[in-house]
Amino acid sequence: MMRAANPGLLLISLLAAALAGLILVYPEPSLQASLRGISIWWDVLFPALFPFIVISELMLGIGIVHFFGMLLDPMMRPLFRIPGIGGFVMAIGFASGYPVSARMTAQLYEQKLVNREEGERLVAFTTSSDPIFLIGAVSVGFFHNAALAGILASAHYGSAVLVGLIMRFHGRRSAGNNPHQLYTGAKPPVRGGIGRQAFEAMHRARLQDGRPLSVMVTQALSSGLQMSFIIGGLVVFFSVVMEVMASAGIMTYIYAGVQALLHSIGLPAVLSQAIVNGFFEVTLGAKAAGSAPGISLMYQAAIAAWVLSWGGMSVHAQIVSLLHHTPLRYWPFAAARFIHGLLAFLLVLLLWKPLAGWLDTAPSSVSAVDMARPVTSWVRYTLPQAFWLLSGTLAALLALSFVFYFIRACMKRLRT
Repeated sequence: MMRAANPGLLLISLLAAALAGLILVYPEPSLQASLRGISIWWDVLFPALFPFIVISELMLGIGIVHFFGMLLDPMMRPLFRIPGIGGFVMAIGFASGYPVSARMTAQLYEQKLVNREEGERLVAFTTSSDPIFLIGAVSVGFFHNAALAGILASAHYGSAVLVGLIMRFHGRRSAGNNPHQLYTGAKPPVRGGIGRQAFEAMHRARLQDGRPLSVMVTQALSSGLQMSFIIGGLVVFFSVVMEVMASAGIMTYIYAGVQALLHSIGLPAVLSQAIVNGFFEVTLGAKAAGSAPGISLMYQAAIAAWVLSWGGMSVHAQIVSLLHHTPLRYWPFAAARFIHGLLAFLLVLLLWKPLAGWLDTAPSSVSAVDMARPVTSWVRYTLPQAFWLLSGTLAALLALSFVFYFIRACMKRLRT
């Protein structure tokens, strides 16, 4: 007796067949879209992601992640209901960009350092744009205004922290029912201060890993290349999907529907292309926001902040591909992306007037000649800022964590 067909699988099969048909009908646009997707991957994503993927793999194997995890635990648990090790994921996620934090979270789950709810909270607010893309590609490349990076960064990363505070309520009812908890098994006795505990945690992690440094480096490079190629493939795929849909006239109807919606809520209808493009792919959406004609820069920047925070279905597909072998669910991540995009949009509107004077008078750190070059030429300007963001975020988190640790120690003494 034959079983009934899965409706979801049937729908996916029909969509795949329709996409294949459109590619056959429009081969030249499909080829051009593929080349643009490869260019985006090579010029922007690969140089931004690959170093941080390798660095995160090495730091996890050496135990540096566990070291910072112990130091950040006094702050991360009360604020975000995440083990301290999530603080390092937060810092490197902000500095490296969209999929790296999901990769690290999956590794932490496999090592039983976070449970399912903690992993879902962590991925939800540490998935963000990297500063190389935000500054070099969006602010300089698409908007031709390097000073705009301050507003976009404040709205994007500030709203990410707010999402983390909101997501702390995720899984409250089921917390404690999952046996997949931090440091499962027998715990070593707590000795000394938090600094000594951090070094002991790093030492235990290094012994538990056990790989020679040469093997660790080789595997980190291999894993970084594999992940980079997967991300590049997804970018090319969504570029082709959008191009063949535009060639077939499908996007025209989608733009019209979004224009009607924007008009009903009092927003410029010309932003429909940026919103639709950004829903699918973040680079195309940010580029459309920067070139939207006849509207104020404030609305252009607000939509760009929404695009950066939503991430596009291309980024969503990257996250799903990295988490598919774990029980971490997609819907908390999708809900967090929606909230993140809305908060970033509103923060740009709120911050615009206070920062408008600085925006008009701030000197651009990149010349007009540099703006005309490919994005790869801007990496030398923005890559150092990525490492500054990583170190600055870690320093701020460590300072806040020590404040929490000091307050908790003082309260403990008062009770005794």
